[in-house]
Order: sequence, then C-alpha cells, then structure tokens
Amino acid sequence: MLSRILGWSRAAKRLVVVAMDVCMGLVAMWLAFTLRLETPHWPNGLQWLAYALAPALAFPIFAKLGLYRAIFRYTGLTALITTGKAVAFYGALLMVCLFTAQWEGVPRSVGILQPLLFMLLVGASRALGWLALAGRNRNAPYRLLIYGAGSAGAQTAAGLGSIRQYELKGFIDDDVSKIGRSINGVRVYATQALPDVVRRLSITDVLLALPSTTRQRRREIIESLRALPVRIRTLPGLSDLASGRVTLTDFQDLEIEDLLGREPVAPNPGLLGKNLSDTVVLVTGAGGSIGSELCRQIVREGPSQLLLVDHSEYALYTIHHELQSLAQQGEHQCDLVPLLASVTDAKRMEDIFQQYQPASVYHTAAYKHVPMVEANAGEGILNNVFGTFNMVRIAIEHGAKHFVLISTDKAVRPTNIMGATKRVAEMVLQAIAASMPTPVGESHQPRHPKCPTRLSMVRFGNVLGSSGSVIPLFRRQIAAGGPVTVTHPDVTRYFMTIAEAAQLVLQAGAMAEGGDVFLLDMGEPLQILDLARRMVGLSGLTLRDEEHPEGDIEIVFTGLRPGEKLFEELLIGDNPLPTDHPRILRAREEYLPWHELQHQLNALKDAVNDGNRTAITALLQQLVPGYHPEPHAPT
Repeated sequence: MLSRILGWSRAAKRLVVVAMDVCMGLVAMWLAFTLRLETPHWPNGLQWLAYALAPALAFPIFAKLGLYRAIFRYTGLTALITTGKAVAFYGALLMVCLFTAQWEGVPRSVGILQPLLFMLLVGASRALGWLALAGRNRNAPYRLLIYGAGSAGAQTAAGLGSIRQYELKGFIDDDVSKIGRSINGVRVYATQALPDVVRRLSITDVLLALPSTTRQRRREIIESLRALPVRIRTLPGLSDLASGRVTLTDFQDLEIEDLLGREPVAPNPGLLGKNLSDTVVLVTGAGGSIGSELCRQIVREGPSQLLLVDHSEYALYTIHHELQSLAQQGEHQCDLVPLLASVTDAKRMEDIFQQYQPASVYHTAAYKHVPMVEANAGEGILNNVFGTFNMVRIAIEHGAKHFVLISTDKAVRPTNIMGATKRVAEMVLQAIAASMPTPVGESHQPRHPKCPTRLSMVRFGNVLGSSGSVIPLFRRQIAAGGPVTVTHPDVTRYFMTIAEAAQLVLQAGAMAEGGDVFLLDMGEPLQILDLARRMVGLSGLTLRDEEHPEGDIEIVFTGLRPGEKLFEELLIGDNPLPTDHPRILRAREEYLPWHELQHQLNALKDAVNDGNRTAITALLQQLVPGYHPEPHAPT
C-alpha cells in the first residue's frame, strides 16, 4: 500500500495532504465545541461560519510557509517547528476573527481550543507518516552499524529513514559515557562487543562516521574490523546528511588511503604559491591524473593565467569544464586557456610559448603504462624523451623561469622501456641545467652560456586512483565476483594520494636550484597481495583458497608483465639530502654531460625512426647504466 502511494504524482500526494488538513481542521473545531459545551456537538446557525473559517484560514497559511512542499519521509525537527509556527499563526488569526465577529452560539474559547487540538492532529499526522515510511526498512537487505555515536553518526542515522536498503541496528563507540545509552531509540554498543553484535544481529555493513579522526586511528579501527564478515563503508559529506539527501550511493566504499596509516604533512604556503601567484603557468598532460590535480591546486594559488595542454580532446574538455565550474562558484579568478597539442609537435609548442610566454611549466605529459610502452617502444621514446626535450628547449628559449618534470620511481634501475625513457628525460634536464645545449636537429648556437631556467624533476611512485592503478581494477574484479588478479605474490609498490603528491610537486619545484632530482617520501611500500586481501575483506567477503574452498573471491597469480619489477625504488645512489620540507628529499645523481648525451640522443632518434628495436634496447642500456630489460620483454 505504501509503495503504491509513493508511486502517485506529487500533485496527487499534495491534494491528499490538503484534504487531510481540511478534515483535521473540521474535526478539531468539532472537538473544541464538544469540549466547551460538554456535549456532542452538531453545528447550527452561525456556528457553520466558524467551521468554514478554519480551512479558509489554514490552507493559505500552510501553503505560504511551505508545509505542502515538505516531503514526509524527510520530516524532522525543522519541519515540526515550521508546522508549529504555521498553526500558531493560524490560531492567532482565528482568535482575532472570532473575538471580532462575536457570532451568536460561538464561544470565544473555541478560538483557543481549536488551534491547540489542530496542532496535535497535524503534528501527529506528519510524525505518523514519517514513521510509516521509516518502518519500510524493517526487511532491508543491509543491516547496518554506525561506528561513531557523535554528531556525524547521529546525522547519518537521521538520514537513514529515507533509505529502504538499510536497517540501522546500532551504534559502536569507545566512549564509556555513551555505551548502553540510545540515540533516537537505537542502542550504543561498546567496541569490545562488536564481534558478538555482528553475529547476533546479522550485521552486513559497518559505516565509519568518524570525519575528524586521524588516519592512523582510522587504520587501527579498520584493522580491528578486518576479521569480521562485514562490508566497511565511509561517511558521505555532512552537508548532504544535514539536508536529508543521503542515498545509497552516498555511502562510499572505504578509500584505500585509509590503509596507508600516514598523516599527510600540511603544505608550506610560502612554498606552495612561490612560483604560481600572478604568473602564467603551463601544465602539459593537464587532463591526466597528476596533471589535473596539479591544475586544481594551481588555480587556488592565484596565477594570472593557466595554460592547459593535452593531446586528448576529452581529457582536456573534462578538466577545463571542471575548472570553469569552480570559477563560476567563485573559487578562483584565473584565466583558463585549453590548448589541444602534443609535446612532440615542436612547432605547435613554440607557437604556444611565443603567444602566452609562460613563466612556470609543469611537464606531466608522458606515456606511463608499462606494458603499453613496452609494446610501443618507439612512440614511448618520442613522447617521453624527445617530447620532454622539446618542452625544455622551448621553455629556455622563451625565458621560462621554472620547469618541473614529473618523473617516476620506475626510472630507478629500470627493467622496462617506460622507466628507461623517464630516466633519460631526467638526464636531459640534468645535462641542460649544467650547460645550455645546441638543440637536437638545430644548428643555431645558444643565446646564453648557462641555462637561465631553473630545471628540476620530482620522482615518486604510484598515486591512488590514477589511471592504470591496481586499486580500481581490484574494485571492479571484486564487484564482478572475482577472481582478483595479482601478478606475483611478492610484488610491492609505494602509494600516495594524488592530492598529496601534487602538493609536494608544487613545493619541490619552488625549492629548485637547477638540475635538482627531488624524491617524495612515500612511507612504507605495500605488498599488492596484502592489498588485494584487505580489499576483499573490507568488502564483507571472504577469500576462496585451498583452505577455504567455500569462500567468495579467489586470488589468481598471472605472472609479471613485460618490463614489470617486483619492487620499486626511489633513489639510484645512497646520498639523499634533506630539504626544508620533511617529505621531500634531494638527490644529486650522476648523468652524462651534454656533448656526450647529444650524440646518444641523435642515435636513439635514428633507431626509433628506423623501427630498430634491437638498436633501441642497446642504446637505452648505454644511456641508462642501471637498465636491465627483462628476458621476456619483446625484442
């Protein structure tokens, strides 16, 4: 019956509520007369006018104050207060009318009794409507515990009345003053009782309502829940909770960054905006994972103009549209210029620099997917090596003050083409920083004996949520029922959030002296197999293996992909130096001087143009001493 009513049109629902209010107004008037006259009442004479006056006054007042725009399933304290105000205003007008008219047979006390009775009837009708709808989750498929009995947990519980998929069974909290008490009739349990509560109440989901707790504490809580057969979810925004707009999709899967157990260091404002404020900034690969986050953070620092360069039309449109929306919301006033271009097209890039004269350049454009670059070595070299060289040469010739290359931990002792190309790109910057080169393929001499642009590179590992990351892959595989694929049981990787990596890149670039290789402290590496197991457990599922053949999700080992390493490193040598930032280290690593590097680059370009994979591999091994291609890599 309730489902059928909820299927009515809004106009039909509103008409029913108006009709109910009219009837309740008449019933309240009858009760007022009956109580005043102390006998069951039947109106006659001018008393009919009093009956007609009640709905005539109530309807326009209720409509004006929005009582017919409210949705019963979201009824709360605010709605009840508004109802009280509406009835009070109505009662005052009714009393004035009855006292002024002084109709025969209509006691003036009816003007006091009727509004009081009307208030009870209207308030009870709204409350009963809400309870009827809230009671629809009694047979909900998900039985929920909220971890955290504070204000965030209470607001979440209030919003759950409209979500039929969830039935709230209790709160969990470690505050002894709250244990055993209840919030809106829902009991608060101790953390020690959690395993018993999960078993006894058949809990399927635990929602973390701990927005202000530290990441380390969240990790401890998550670890304590891993052994339980429940799915761990995290809290949506408090603004949505407060407005009653919570939906099933607002309860998010637990972010893997909660497992890092490392608190992000607050950025240094002086470093963050040093090269950005009131300047023209250019970001290549602006639509990529790192590039787009850099753009989001750059606009907050007040540059005069941000040049968004990307060769993917869709990626460029997406980030440009997002940043435009932020500008319309008043979050920044930066002039945004979307530029479709490839860094391998030197003429196009020269035109851009000539027209806009950027002062700071952040070069993130690169092919990064290891197996893809391994299978397309020539394109990887053209983009990652010679695209970088194009950008450096053009930036110097047009007087850019700062140039930052986004590098990768795969550049350290690489076993794949992608890592080797990124190390060569680093060496190009290091050699240029030491001496202004004559560009490859160009005959003109340098205009300055030394490089006037501060060149630096920032090296870090995997970022959470980036394209190609294992985490979204694992999530899709778990949602599909498995199996979860892991390349090797011993493979490990460093992880950092995209936002934290972008902040550190901006701060590292501000500390550059010329030719610097900056390393980001990414904490301890995570074992990918352990990550997969955690994600299965946090989804409320169990692993299926030889010991547990009845489990839900199987983990399958597929073998290392071409060029893939068991573990990654951030440092080639052993001499990292501290900087002014606790998460940023500086390394001065060896490189070839420009006159030697130039000949090698010319030979590498010829090999790429000839499509000679054997020559490409041999030249990369000469350029990058630590490069040892895997035997199974294509040759």
